[in-house]
Amino acid sequence: MIKLLLVIPTLDRSGAEKQFSLLATRLPRDEFDVHCVALTRGGPYEAELAARGIPLTILRKRFKFDPFTLRRLRRTVEQLQPDVMHTWLFAANAYGRIVAGNSPRPKVIVSERCVDTWKSGWQLWLDRRQIDRTARLVANSQAVADFYRQQGFPAERIAVIPNGVEVPDADPTFDRAAALAKFDIPPEAAVIGYAGRLARQKRVKDLIWGFQLLRQVVDRPVYFLIVGDGPERSRCERWGRSFGCTHLLRFAGHRDDAERLIGLFDVAWLASDFEGLSNFIMEAMARGIPVVASDIPPNRELVVDGETGFVVQVGDSVGFSQFTDRILADPDMARRLGEAGRKRMREEFSVERMVAGHVELYRGVLAGA
Repeated sequence: MIKLLLVIPTLDRSGAEKQFSLLATRLPRDEFDVHCVALTRGGPYEAELAARGIPLTILRKRFKFDPFTLRRLRRTVEQLQPDVMHTWLFAANAYGRIVAGNSPRPKVIVSERCVDTWKSGWQLWLDRRQIDRTARLVANSQAVADFYRQQGFPAERIAVIPNGVEVPDADPTFDRAAALAKFDIPPEAAVIGYAGRLARQKRVKDLIWGFQLLRQVVDRPVYFLIVGDGPERSRCERWGRSFGCTHLLRFAGHRDDAERLIGLFDVAWLASDFEGLSNFIMEAMARGIPVVASDIPPNRELVVDGETGFVVQVGDSVGFSQFTDRILADPDMARRLGEAGRKRMREEFSVERMVAGHVELYRGVLAGA
């Protein structure tokens, strides 16, 4: 039995946390004894771990560098004696490697989930200082792997394991018209959608401007449903007012039913200037929704241009409008793109493949491969 300790800062409803929960709850229980740690707080995914009988320890981290949490994590490791400690995101990666030191057990695996251009010099320095304490770095896309290789991490110790997504069956109980009515959107309208954090990297302003252009050319009512919250929320609302399209924007805020709301979209938009591997794009494609996304390497790993959607240059609001107009005007194209995206998610980005990739990684690290 492999004793596995999974460590992450929080269990908030975000992309990395979702993958963490999917992995923890889907690993084969006859081979893995799994224990989870959240450095700062629990969150929505706490209930999913509990439902599957996965023990969770919350350390209540309070400061950017909290020596008390570091001590509590060290005590947890000493008590559990894991064979592998797999940490996720910067804070957990740093704390986990400090605690492990240079001891042969546990083997430390870190997960990096984004092309982290946001990291400051000291954070990248700390990452480099801890390379020798790291058995493997798991990247969720080739773009993330390339970024960390460029920061000095040895290529032979980087593993690429893409995010996994569940491809849902059609839900006969889902009443689209009733769901749209909750947002005061008429049932005959086309719905453009974005789901995710309202942060600068997501370039939501580009999308709002693209929507303003789109609504000038389509021959049917069109609305923009924005699911999520974040520091750019008030700016997004101001941009809507300045562009003159506030009456067609719908800010849903943070929602526990975000995945279901994605099913309302006719076209999904993502304009980010950097990503890891977008859970939002994957969830939209898994539901057969065409995607228009910014042309950055991680998005190109998901969206096959002209086959499952379209990619446009970063900042190209006109491109978002033009390609979406084509999709809305051609139902056969929309259906073809959606079906191809759904097939791609099922065959290449399933949760089963993601879990199997980690199982192979853990076995290999312990075998010294």
